[in-house]
Amino acid sequence: MSATRHKPMTVADFLAWEEQQELRYEFDGFEPVAMTGTTAAHALIQHNLHVSMGSRLRGRPCRYIGNDLKIEVARSIRYPDGFVICSPVDLSVTVAPDPVVIFEVLSDSTTRTDVITKNREYAATASVQRYVLLSQHEISATMFERIDGDWVGHLLTGDAILRMPEIGIELPLAELYEGLDLSAPPP
Repeated sequence: MSATRHKPMTVADFLAWEEQQELRYEFDGFEPVAMTGTTAAHALIQHNLHVSMGSRLRGRPCRYIGNDLKIEVARSIRYPDGFVICSPVDLSVTVAPDPVVIFEVLSDSTTRTDVITKNREYAATASVQRYVLLSQHEISATMFERIDGDWVGHLLTGDAILRMPEIGIELPLAELYEGLDLSAPPP
């Protein structure tokens, strides 16, 4: 039995390939990975994130970007649920430079990738100072931050304040869950 070996794609190969696709894909450093659909809870948390972060950053040098623009981290291409950049950006680019804070809303189908693989990629990317993983099922988050060269994780729940000194803002974690009825047990 012979197996055909495919040469791994480069980032440039992927970006050229993705432009021709109808669906969205991430690039894990070797091959394209199709993006999956989402739940109403996921979409509402993303919306709240956009409103909360966007209003707090208005008039400041940093900007909040939703999930329509990609980032390059550790030779991978990702579409985070949201992120903040503080450097100037050419308005024609499809890959934003130097993300500083990255947000992912955890989904049952992507939790392993978000918690392990993307966490490693973001920790290996010098510009990334904070990575926030938001639960869909309860008011809670796991936040990783760069402290004196270490990548340190923290658990946040309930009435915690999400402090992001690298972009000069704070927000109550519960604000990201406004409008969600989390009283029903998760599926």
